[in-house]
Amino acid sequence: MQKLSAKWVPKCLNTDHERKQSEELLEFFWHNPNDFLSQLVTMDETWLYHYDPETKQQSLEWQHRGSPCPKQFQVQKSAGKVLASIFWDQDGILLIDYVPKGQTINAENYSSLLVQLKDILKEKRRGKVTNGVLFLHDNAPAHQALATQKKLAYLGFQ
Repeated sequence: MQKLSAKWVPKCLNTDHERKQSEELLEFFWHNPNDFLSQLVTMDETWLYHYDPETKQQSLEWQHRGSPCPKQFQVQKSAGKVLASIFWDQDGILLIDYVPKGQTINAENYSSLLVQLKDILKEKRRGKVTNGVLFLHDNAPAHQALATQKKLAYLGFQ
């Protein structure tokens, strides 16, 4: 016997959702297998932890003999963190956006990121917008919101 803890996942997809997503992607692939990857743009969010530990050399202090040793406390890795939204395609990273502290991602923020993404695609990947963009993202609430879906349709992303 072995005691295992559960793995945390953001959302539980039932088999119908998984099948639907897989079928949609396969349909796009079989429609035009040669251009599938060139049309694909994807995104994900991740937490980036930041801290700036002091090196041993930086912590050196001049002390008199017999003085107590200076103490340095270990910095927690979670001393600071920021949420990054990263958009990329087969040729590399297109856009990285950092969410300001205290702010969350909602449909309005996400929609404005999609507009920025389209502008960057026009600038960096000429022809990708006219050939059609297959946009792949997870099913987070901000991504599935009605306002976001309307913005995706308006921008011409599939």
